[in-house]
Amino acid sequence: MPKLKTKSSAKKRFKLTGTGKLKRKHAFKSHILTKKTKKQKRNLTKSGLVHKADVANIKQQLNLS
Repeated sequence: MPKLKTKSSAKKRFKLTGTGKLKRKHAFKSHILTKKTKKQKRNLTKSGLVHKADVANIKQQLNLS
């Protein structure tokens, strides 16, 4: 069986943590930032975790399972 390629878009957007969870970045931080408050922009900078409903799909794209 041939090697499986990972989805390039997924490998750019998600990282695996040490405990096996998937880390992601927040959206809405790239442009139109003038109308957003400092607090909003600061909170969007922090990374979050992928929701458990989406984990299986993303792991499949990254060939982790």
